[in-house]
Amino acid sequence: MMLRKKYVPDLSRQMADCEANYLRLCKLMPDFDERDSYLFEVTWKQHRVRVRIEVEERFAYTSTLTLEQQVCDTEWLQMPVLVVRLYHDARMAEVICRKQRRQLKGFYPYPNDQMHHPDEKAQLNRYLAEWLAHCLAHGHSADRLAIA
Repeated sequence: MMLRKKYVPDLSRQMADCEANYLRLCKLMPDFDERDSYLFEVTWKQHRVRVRIEVEERFAYTSTLTLEQQVCDTEWLQMPVLVVRLYHDARMAEVICRKQRRQLKGFYPYPNDQMHHPDEKAQLNRYLAEWLAHCLAHGHSADRLAIA
């Protein structure tokens, strides 16, 4: 019988991902204190993806966002809706859950009843990092400009 090694979270990598995600979000939302909604379009191969960021809550030290992706030219691919918590004092942003799910734990024993990966939270934070980097590199704002 082969024994599995116990999963040990890489906290320094997770913290680096969260710090980088905070900076990416600051670049994507430079007027964060004044707006509650952002819309971006990203072209990926032959697909056009719309990314919506909604500010759900604002407090002195934290804010909560939802990040939703919609593939515009196909119905079969459903992207996850991520709930992201910004920690302004620590300058970090982490995925706390997926929409309609409970808050994610730092790690999960494996196997488990919900079939979570041991490092599911870290994977979602890396996924968020890739999407934010892709929005910065290949996206453009889809928000309508207000004509004064």
